[in-house]
Amino acid sequence: MRKLSMAELNRKTVEEFRQSDKIPVIAVLENIRSAYNVGSVFRTADAFLLEAIYIIGYTATPPHKEIKKTALGAEESVSWKYFKTASQAIEELKDNGYTIYAIEQVQGSIPLHHMEVEAGDKIAVIFGNEVTGVEEETIAACKSCIEIPQLGMKHSLNIATAAGVVLWELVRPRLQ
Repeated sequence: MRKLSMAELNRKTVEEFRQSDKIPVIAVLENIRSAYNVGSVFRTADAFLLEAIYIIGYTATPPHKEIKKTALGAEESVSWKYFKTASQAIEELKDNGYTIYAIEQVQGSIPLHHMEVEAGDKIAVIFGNEVTGVEEETIAACKSCIEIPQLGMKHSLNIATAAGVVLWELVRPRLQ
């Protein structure tokens, strides 16, 4: 076994990325405090060829030095759009045929490993603030909530980690 060289990885250029057919998943970031977390989600969105990132409220937007530091250029390839409120973003997502889920621990949430995804499903997932999570009003506007099962003493994950786990699970069935 040997590591692949950069040439062997067949990485897309920014232009090739922009012209590629995207996975119809949109990551929505609601009031994320850390721009480093935002940059990490950009990098994940690039890795999984996501449709876009929607940014809400006081979440930092590109260009921002902390986003740039963790995104490693993905802020240049991934489409993004800013909304002042979650309701504005949700209205646009619904108008465009997206089914919207909050990533949150609520009564009746869907365990992530029970989430069924078809290749053509247009899905938006809302990730909330590092401390307070997704706003109650936002949760009420979603079809349902998806929960990442956690087995240890802690019952929360960093938003960038949660995004990586959830987004992979939404992309993975589309690769088969």
